[in-house]
Amino acid sequence: MNGQSGPASASFEITAENPQETVVAGFSHFGLAGLTAANYLVDHLEFEQVGHITADQLPAITPFEDGHPRHHTRVFSHEEAGLSVLVGELFVPPWAAQPFSEAVLEWTETEGVDEVTVLQGVTMPHAPDDHQVFYVATDDYRDHRLADADVPPMGQGFLDGMNAELVARGMESDLRTAVYVTPVHEQAPDVDAAIRLLNAVGRVYDLEIDTGPLEEFAAEIRGYYEELAERLSERTETEGSENRMYM
Repeated sequence: MNGQSGPASASFEITAENPQETVVAGFSHFGLAGLTAANYLVDHLEFEQVGHITADQLPAITPFEDGHPRHHTRVFSHEEAGLSVLVGELFVPPWAAQPFSEAVLEWTETEGVDEVTVLQGVTMPHAPDDHQVFYVATDDYRDHRLADADVPPMGQGFLDGMNAELVARGMESDLRTAVYVTPVHEQAPDVDAAIRLLNAVGRVYDLEIDTGPLEEFAAEIRGYYEELAERLSERTETEGSENRMYM
């Protein structure tokens, strides 16, 4: 499945069959909190990789570990948890957000996915009391997931880029969509922000997630994440900021 538009006609193909009905996603954004949370969720609960996403006409990366390459964007599933997790290490620039989102949305429709939750850290003016997770969610998502969850709504602002496309589709279809956001700082990865996102996921989806080892997990991959953050910073300076949200 692929979507196509933008100045360079970027396209994306998703090879991942039979995902769970709920997908949690973390992408490569400033602070890498959402990506760290998604990666840790996969590692901690031992998700199984079931597919990946490839990109055409887009500057790509091929991550590797111990000499073994892997796809930059991967799909994992855990049948008992009832979740699939999308881990996206590739920075998707603003001009490619629409085709990427279209590819994901076409995939969710074809594979019978009912719900998509995006985890993301955002840069925004905030006080210490704001070090928590907020949500932006469609009505059906709120009714289904958040009635009894201790997650407050985001007060005011806007979504753009991939998140805007995903939530807009949710407003116009039966796909339940939400974005969980928390303030992030310059260090990469922002472990405290990732822990906040994981705690929110644990509460909403009734998962037991031990975040204690996350500091050690982050330390193990800190060098890689620092390099990824540097590449992300270089790209965002060139492409302009993506997925901004203001209070």
